[in-house]
Amino acid sequence: MNAFYERRNPHKLYRDKKNAIIAGVCAGLAGYFGWNVKGMRVATILLCLIPPFTPFMIVSYIILAIFLPVKPGDLYETQEQAEFWRGVSNAPSDVFGSLSHRFKELNMRLERMEAFVTSKEFEIDRELNRARDSGRST
Repeated sequence: MNAFYERRNPHKLYRDKKNAIIAGVCAGLAGYFGWNVKGMRVATILLCLIPPFTPFMIVSYIILAIFLPVKPGDLYETQEQAEFWRGVSNAPSDVFGSLSHRFKELNMRLERMEAFVTSKEFEIDRELNRARDSGRST
């Protein structure tokens, strides 16, 4: 089978040890959702300071730190690739809508090319080019 069909979506939830302060959970969540890492850390700290959320946040952080795998270093080749896979995971309908739009644009371009190739203008241009080329060869 073709290697294209064997590709897996690399966009998964990881702990980002490279950008970690404690265990990389906030950095991993921010990377997964495309959020600002500092904003994620501030939101986590603020939620930990609110008494009803404190136990939930601490237990959740510890569980995520234990069970989330560490993000591989060579997960994406470029930032564009990371954004593409994030979009596929988080909003697949947008990705397919974008692909549909691209195919419609390609179809319109193909229709214009076909219309030009079947037009009289194309025939005249081809005849003029033949006459010019035959004039050069003699």
